[in-house]
Amino acid sequence: MNIGKLYIIAAPSGAGKTSLVKQLLVEVADLAVSVSHTTRRIRPGEIDGQDYYFVSVADFQAMLEQQAFLEHAQVFANLYGTAQQTVEENLNNGLDVILEIDWQGAQQIKKLLPDSISIFILPPSTAVLQQRLRNRGQDDEHTIERRMRDAVAEIRHYDEFDYLVVNNVFEEALTELKSILICHRLTRARQEFSLQPLLSSLLS
Repeated sequence: MNIGKLYIIAAPSGAGKTSLVKQLLVEVADLAVSVSHTTRRIRPGEIDGQDYYFVSVADFQAMLEQQAFLEHAQVFANLYGTAQQTVEENLNNGLDVILEIDWQGAQQIKKLLPDSISIFILPPSTAVLQQRLRNRGQDDEHTIERRMRDAVAEIRHYDEFDYLVVNNVFEEALTELKSILICHRLTRARQEFSLQPLLSSLLS
């Protein structure tokens, strides 16, 4: 059976990670995104179970005690975690899986699953990042300033990732992400399984 590949995608807030991943899911077949659990409040337009599983701190702690998370981290005073069972089921069904997590979660995943592929998305400049945060209209100036400070702290970990993608022009960044996925789908280990009938006929 062909096992899927696990991809870690991280980025500072406002770099466009979520928009890129959503479009990847539209354009790339056999791809799933792992929906994380979080204790933060739901934002306008978000859907529970689609954007995140929004849970209480008590429920999150209970899942921690049950060792239900593949990784977990605290970000902006909120807890985030990736449920292990869902990820394993998708991978075993041959789907490639994307984890949208921060550098802390990426470190945990890399220790557990060193064969996973990690991608860090960079903004083209600090000015563009700040403008994108303002354009979202979700945060006040104090929160934007904090997010900018946290962005620098996040970007400092860029050298822990396998690939770097700059989201300057959305379509170009999307093409680069798709290229990474396609490249890994064309490895001999992946192709050998799906091309077995062809290989057998060519070698007979």
